Amino acid sequence: MAVKIDRRLLIVAGVALLLAAICVYFYFDPSGNRFFPRCPFLAATGYLCPGCGSQRAIHALLHGDIASAWHYNCMLLLFAPLIVLLLYSECVRTSCPRYYSRINSAPVIWGCFIVLTLWWILRNIF
Repeated sequence: MAVKIDRRLLIVAGVALLLAAICVYFYFDPSGNRFFPRCPFLAATGYLCPGCGSQRAIHALLHGDIASAWHYNCMLLLFAPLIVLLLYSECVRTSCPRYYSRINSAPVIWGCFIVLTLWWILRNIF
C-alpha cells in the first residue's frame, strides 16, 4: 500500500517550517549575539549596504516594534509587500502567466533597482 503525498502540501509544509525556523532564529537579538553574520560589505568598506540593518529590523518586527524596524532598515518594510507579491507570483506562475509577467517585468525590476541604489547612496551620505 503506497501513500501518495501531494507535492503542494510538501511545499506548504516546507515553507511553514522555514518561516518557523526564521522566527525562532530572529527571536534572539542580532545586536548582542555572535551567531548572526556581520555584513561583509560594511566590514570591508565601512559603508552600509542596502541590506544593512535587515536582521535587526526583522527582530524588531517579530517583537512588534515597527518604529525600530523602520529605523534599522526602512526599505525592508517598504519592499515587504513587493516581496510577498513576487513569492505569490512564483506560486501561480503557470495558472496566472499574465500576473507573473507583469510583476516580473523590466519596469518593476528596474524601478526596484533604482530605488535600492538611491537608498544605498543616500543612507551613506546622511
